[in-house]
Amino acid sequence: MLPPDQPDDAGTPAALSCPQPAMASPAMPGPVMPVTLTQRRDFVAASHGRRQGTAGIHLQGRPRTDADGPMRVGYTCSKKVGNAVARNRAKRRLREIARLVLPLHGRAGWDYVLVGRPQTTATLPFGQLQTDLIRALERVHG
Repeated sequence: MLPPDQPDDAGTPAALSCPQPAMASPAMPGPVMPVTLTQRRDFVAASHGRRQGTAGIHLQGRPRTDADGPMRVGYTCSKKVGNAVARNRAKRRLREIARLVLPLHGRAGWDYVLVGRPQTTATLPFGQLQTDLIRALERVHG
């Protein structure tokens, strides 16, 4: 093998001639991932929108004025959910169900906030959390 600074037979540096792993190209169609809410004012605005509680999660959602903008989602768990480890576990589960469900059932131009429930978000079966989110989205959308 040649050192990285010397070109190979094709004229490209050896470090760049290694086969790259197969990665999804930007041209490949797939679900559009929602943008994550980061600012407090967005969470507060969503809390004044429509709400729907289920056994595993509480969903807050509101349509924004820019209806053709991307869908956005935020995640929150209060200290009632548990210590930092329990809250982070619950938020990881919320992020994963949002990743799977929102591209199929969410609407562009909406903000959603998924709120973890004490003792249930981290312990309910994953399939039930998905079903809860789908049912809550249907009710929030009217």
